[in-house]
Amino acid sequence: MADGPEMLRARFGLDLPDVEVPDAIAPLLDRRVTRRYTDQDVPDPLLDGLLAAAQSAPAKSDLQQYSVVVMRDRARIKQVADWIGTMDWIASAPVFLVWCGDMRRGQRLCERHGMPHANNNLDTFLNTAVDCALAMGAFMAAAEAVGLGTCPISYVRSHIERVSPLLGLPAGVYPVAGLTVGWPQFRRPVAMRLPPTVVVHRERYDDWALDAEIASYDERRRAREPVAPASLKNVDVYPPREGVGWSENVARQLSVPERFGFAAYLKTKGFDLA
Repeated sequence: MADGPEMLRARFGLDLPDVEVPDAIAPLLDRRVTRRYTDQDVPDPLLDGLLAAAQSAPAKSDLQQYSVVVMRDRARIKQVADWIGTMDWIASAPVFLVWCGDMRRGQRLCERHGMPHANNNLDTFLNTAVDCALAMGAFMAAAEAVGLGTCPISYVRSHIERVSPLLGLPAGVYPVAGLTVGWPQFRRPVAMRLPPTVVVHRERYDDWALDAEIASYDERRRAREPVAPASLKNVDVYPPREGVGWSENVARQLSVPERFGFAAYLKTKGFDLA
């Protein structure tokens, strides 16, 4: 494994001489997404250990408002991959996890003890999503630590009306993200991230230098990993052209509504988002 300064350079495209990288956190800096998997299975005892690590993540007020559905049936996994259509690596993964926000369990606990569930609101929705994301992040770190690869799939929410019945999700439970899990065929390059000066704020939010920082980041990223034609967003709205940088591609994506029916769907599942 590379040393700390080299890892930082790979992650940010910059020298960050004042940043300390203890050995214990070096694997997190070296994390890569995995989109191609071998045929080797992930044994149930190992998977259960990783899921136990996920359940060790912090949870809001110890409410633990999330669930995870483990998918191993290749035909069912392929069904999800076919619905999404643009991510063929989903079907090659031996395990597909669907991480879900879960208000239902709390509702049933209140019912069990003869009390009303008085917190069906936007804050509870956010808490279920955050609890779920924290657990998924802990799972990913644990999986990487034993040599497995993962790839989060937010697109399960683009087909939520199909994914939810497939998994038998009841009212109060909704998919946050899918996660492919398997042994990597190869290690992809480290993805370059925004410089810490853009993301990390000291004492108060301050983005006065954002334009200059993003221009520099676009240049560094274009030199190392230019936006591929197949990765251009919304080419039916904005004509494809050469030389699109990271920031323009982000703008192309964010300028067109995505999943605008998500809130309406959640309401059909019993969520009051007021």
